[in-house]
Amino acid sequence: MITILVFALGLLIGSFLNVCISRIPKRESIVFPHSHCPGCGRNLKAAELVPVLSFLVQRGKCRGCGGKIAWRYPLVELLTGVIFIVLYTRYAGIDFLLYAIFFSLMVIVFFIDFDHQIIPNRLILILLSYVLVWQITRPVVPWGEALLGGILGGCVFLILALISKGGMGGGDIKLVAVLGLLFGWRYILILMFLSFILGGVTGALLLAAGIKKRKDGIPFGPFLVLASFIVSAWGENILFWYLRLSGW
Repeated sequence: MITILVFALGLLIGSFLNVCISRIPKRESIVFPHSHCPGCGRNLKAAELVPVLSFLVQRGKCRGCGGKIAWRYPLVELLTGVIFIVLYTRYAGIDFLLYAIFFSLMVIVFFIDFDHQIIPNRLILILLSYVLVWQITRPVVPWGEALLGGILGGCVFLILALISKGGMGGGDIKLVAVLGLLFGWRYILILMFLSFILGGVTGALLLAAGIKKRKDGIPFGPFLVLASFIVSAWGENILFWYLRLSGW
């Protein structure tokens, strides 16, 4: 029963995240105006705002103009629900709440970078402020490890940006530095390694399928988000597996 409630909470939060994903790149308020159809501008009624279900009942179309509703909307809602369930199985009480809020912000980063290949500075500032308050009130790792993680992550990605001559964006550098502050130097190494694997495999598949060409840019933020979620959920298991495999 609690798992269902957690999933439902994730769906509701995901609905709000859709608003943020749509409006933040346009520098619009996420509070006003009321949710409306991007095609005809008609304000949506409460029955049209029920996560996932409204999309299915309306068959992916606006009741007013008949315009198509992007599949991204139910996808974000379902994804957020699944994220909440996974976090609930790994964390309890205040820890679950802290990670749930953090990854709600990360979902916004994922889709904005995916759509626009940019991570807005105000999102980075919000994440940084949140992580700092988190580390001060309920440290995930000791402050020494956190500071070293932030410096290590930021420096590695800065060097990559210089070597690749812009292949790695400034938003990626700032994001990985914030992630380093949260996870510390041990886990930021795992996180970066996973993000490179995810990015490399995805890039190779897109090239093989002809969807992307060698000179086409691929946003890296989504891979950092995915890697950070894997580390949050299973990072300790991955670290123990690596240490055992390496004989340390």
